[in-house]
Amino acid sequence: MNEFGIFAPMVGVNNATLHFADRAIFNSISFIVNKQDRVGLVGKNGAGKSTLLKTLAGIQQLDGGSISFSSGVTVGYLPQDMDFISGRTVWDETESSFSTSLEIQKNIDEINHQLGIREDYESESYLKLLDDLSDLNEKLSLMGVDTMEAEIEKILLGLGFKREDFTRQTDEFSGGWRMRIELAKILLQNSDLLLLDEPTNHLDIESIQWLEDFLGTYPGAVVLISHDRAFLDNLTNRTVDISLGKIYDYPAPYTRYLELRKERRELEFAAYTNQQKQIKETEDFINRFRAKATKAVQVQSRIKALNRLDRIEIEEEDNAAMRFSFPSAPHSGRVSLRVEDVSKKYGDKLIFSNVNFSLERGEKICLVGKNGGGKSTMSRLIIGEELTSGEIELGYQVKVGYFAQNQAEILDQEKTVFETIDEAATGEIRTKIRSLLGSFLFGGEEADKKVKVLSGGERARLAMCKLLLEPVNLLILDEPTNHLDIRSKEILKDALLRYDGTMILISHDRDFLKGLTDKLYEFADGDVREHLGGIEEFLRLKKADDIRTWEADKPKQMVGGEKKQNKARNDANIYQLKKDLKKKLRSQKSEVNKVERKVAQLEKELEEMNEVLKAPDAYSNPNNKELIENWPKVSENLEKSMEIWEKEESKLEGMEKELNELEA
Repeated sequence: MNEFGIFAPMVGVNNATLHFADRAIFNSISFIVNKQDRVGLVGKNGAGKSTLLKTLAGIQQLDGGSISFSSGVTVGYLPQDMDFISGRTVWDETESSFSTSLEIQKNIDEINHQLGIREDYESESYLKLLDDLSDLNEKLSLMGVDTMEAEIEKILLGLGFKREDFTRQTDEFSGGWRMRIELAKILLQNSDLLLLDEPTNHLDIESIQWLEDFLGTYPGAVVLISHDRAFLDNLTNRTVDISLGKIYDYPAPYTRYLELRKERRELEFAAYTNQQKQIKETEDFINRFRAKATKAVQVQSRIKALNRLDRIEIEEEDNAAMRFSFPSAPHSGRVSLRVEDVSKKYGDKLIFSNVNFSLERGEKICLVGKNGGGKSTMSRLIIGEELTSGEIELGYQVKVGYFAQNQAEILDQEKTVFETIDEAATGEIRTKIRSLLGSFLFGGEEADKKVKVLSGGERARLAMCKLLLEPVNLLILDEPTNHLDIRSKEILKDALLRYDGTMILISHDRDFLKGLTDKLYEFADGDVREHLGGIEEFLRLKKADDIRTWEADKPKQMVGGEKKQNKARNDANIYQLKKDLKKKLRSQKSEVNKVERKVAQLEKELEEMNEVLKAPDAYSNPNNKELIENWPKVSENLEKSMEIWEKEESKLEGMEKELNELEA
């Protein structure tokens, strides 16, 4: 708050301009970030989202304009990729985020040592040591050092680590897990402004939910990039859209932003159309009467009015998007995959044991569970990349297409986009490489870029492009949406919905998973359990069973009477669950019927309006003025009601499936 009692912005971006080669990344953009803002940065891959975070973090310099911070503001920045420090345990590395506190504690220990060995109690230097000790203890208290260990433990557990992981070397963990350590360090610093570049990319569903809760109550401001639509909707209160060097600031989370953007563009286009009509009529008048002396005054008046007119410009919209379909799946046998009694260990660590399942042709499943549970391991076993006990057998004429979790990262950095695809392509497809690359937004000079200069999303698109080089009938996709922007994810999802082959999907993106699969396999505590239904039914079931304890240790083995007591409790719980579910089911059926009646009423109303508007003079008849004005509202209400009906009907089907499972 400033001297006038007005809340001053924490960060101000003023006419920021930045160019890469001849392309404007930012063209005189301005916006502010206030304390406790939750800002989602959105835009196409390569639009400049990550670059904007880098400028706010002070890593990327601007060509023009400025970025100003309120006095004393601290900034925490999590990039997409980074180099890691080795030679420390998880706990020590995380604790390093308290480096200032640890240095103060070291100074306190040194002063205490000096005070313990000195006897010149009345000297100035001794009294100064006492003053220094008091000041340092006060600083340490303000930093919350007393709760430091508890905070480290809370955040590491929230991000998916187990207590036994705390003493392991960071070198033992994958890049994804080491990014979690970096995220923990950023969160522990308690900065005034958090800049997070795709923080959910390496998190499982439960860790994302924990992060949502943590950031929701975070005392500072948060500016983040995420391609997880649900995460943005649940967390943000502002959306800043970066497009073609400009920004558009909306005071709303992602889904509402889409609606507001559509409304804004419709209003702008209507105003633009009306003004163009006015300009044309004025120009026609000027041209018609320019030569007539009797109209000279009116003509000059119209010319002056035209020159004074503040002309409306319609922003150029960046509508470029991927466009592709997976090739039709070649014919295969009825059974695509059979997994029998499969177990996997790394040294003494058991990943899973005695896994059994099979996939029929055309079936689509999802593997879920916290990271480290064995989902990616199972995908590598299926393609034969690793050895295992048990039996994994592909069906007759089954051909596998595999997208690895780190597919985008393992591309050759020195090759161009064209060379990457050209080397992997064989046969007739080699004559269509330019066309294929164009479908993935690598047209013209973009195809000649080296992989090392591509953004994370562009690399992900290139890796996805490689999958289309030949038809397959079993797709295995391990986190295919990492780094893809929201529009690209929607296009990929649509392509997968139309894909007619068999699919195994690993993803932590709840919104992406909705409607894609009708069966899930949960990897947890060395077991693999089958769940019928989609991700929404799975999460609803987990919430009923307290999803926050999903990662808890397995209960100890029970014996004798304990088993009987537990069975009785389970039977009672199932009875209560069924009872509660049936009650909710009745209420949901009533809700669906209510919405259906509203849809039917609106359809009838719209049909009657359309009948009136069929008349040749319908739009010129003054009696139809109110009807013409109301038609868009009725049509929009019908569209919204249909969306509500689909949502409620889907919820009803999910409840019915859940009840059938409980009664089975």
